[in-house]
Amino acid sequence: MPSGTDAATSGTADAGSDSFYVAHQKIYPREISGRFNRLRTITVITLLGLFYLVPWLRWNGRQAVLFDLPARKFYILGLTFWPQDFFLLSWLLIIAALSLFFFTALAGRLWCGYACPQTVWTEVFVWMERLAEGKRSQRMKLDLAPWTVHKVLRKGAKQVLWIGFALWTGYTFVGFFTPIVTLGREILALSLGPWESFWIVFYGFATYGNAGYLREQVCKYMCPYARFQSAMFDHDTLIVSYDRSRGEPRGARARGSDYRAKGLGDCIDCKVCVQACPTGIDIRNGLQYECIACTACIDACDQVMDRMNYPRGLIRYATERSMEGGATRVLRPRILIYGAVLGAFIVGFFLAVGMRNLLGIDVLRDRNALYRVLADGTIENVYTVRLLNKDELAHQLRLSAEGPIGLALDADRDAYTVGGGEVLTIAVRLRMPGPQPGGSHKVVLRATAVDAPQLTRASDTRFISPAG
Repeated sequence: MPSGTDAATSGTADAGSDSFYVAHQKIYPREISGRFNRLRTITVITLLGLFYLVPWLRWNGRQAVLFDLPARKFYILGLTFWPQDFFLLSWLLIIAALSLFFFTALAGRLWCGYACPQTVWTEVFVWMERLAEGKRSQRMKLDLAPWTVHKVLRKGAKQVLWIGFALWTGYTFVGFFTPIVTLGREILALSLGPWESFWIVFYGFATYGNAGYLREQVCKYMCPYARFQSAMFDHDTLIVSYDRSRGEPRGARARGSDYRAKGLGDCIDCKVCVQACPTGIDIRNGLQYECIACTACIDACDQVMDRMNYPRGLIRYATERSMEGGATRVLRPRILIYGAVLGAFIVGFFLAVGMRNLLGIDVLRDRNALYRVLADGTIENVYTVRLLNKDELAHQLRLSAEGPIGLALDADRDAYTVGGGEVLTIAVRLRMPGPQPGGSHKVVLRATAVDAPQLTRASDTRFISPAG
């Protein structure tokens, strides 16, 4: 397997220059069909379908998935999350990182080749480019041709498709944070706010630039994952591999000829695998950091092998150990450890979501006066209490106080009705008979749902009394 330096310099050598600063050359990926291409197409359609469809789904009269930043509420189907649940987001990020480690150690850059947003949106932009400008050879000829009405129309049609799709992507993205129906009405009424306008244009422009023009350059030069992926690989990681022992020496030949008598391998050096690669590498030079494991080269080579009546698999998913004639070990310590930790975090996450307390209570002492001494000698402290109902159903919450003997709670009502996903702010007074030892006393304010006593939440605070 070539070293990282060999992989990095192979593209420069192919360009016919010794300079590391050669001008970028546009890559025209060849149209390929095959089992991996069908799988990638299904994945792209599924992921894009989810992205563009989910904001339009409704749940109990509201948008099913909505991240309402001004209200600090995050709705996901029947669940409502608040800033107090931020630790769950951190938990999800840890699960995502562990998943990346696990699947990369198991089968290489599956994420890059099939599910990365850069890959997914680039596939769509390439499809639109083919629709407007034709197949690979037609696009290459069109770019080299002088500007004519035909070229302007072709290029213009592509730009219309790209810009329209990019703006629709930006609109959908913002629709996860502002109700998408409301957002559409504001656009039609020309009353869209400045921040929504900015993010639609910004996200649309980012999609247009990354998927339309930068493409493989994002994967090769901007994405850090390409740089440290090798640290997750071992000899038993499934990667896209060229069977050198079977393919070399490569060379052209007529179909049906006795190529073995000429000392040739199965590779006919047609370079279809290179033409199909979206990052423009030659997989026959070994694993390179530019490879995103899209498997286009596998489908391309299989087509050639079928036409030559050779067995498939000259380029295939394989491990370095199997290429050397050994037996691949799928269940190895790295996989078992990653899998066990990932499984534990996933189970823990769902338990944390299922067991999270649906009530919240925040208590803030009145800072204008530490205490008040009433006419009968009773000592009074005033608090501002925020009652949070994370449930979708309304609940009646009753307050109670726990603390030193004689502590009493004075509220303006027996129970407070808090709607689903709402916050209620009230003033509460705690009183103790005087005189009391001067200083601070620990007290606990507790909120309990009258209709669901298992829902209860408490908050600690302090009761201040004057020196005796």
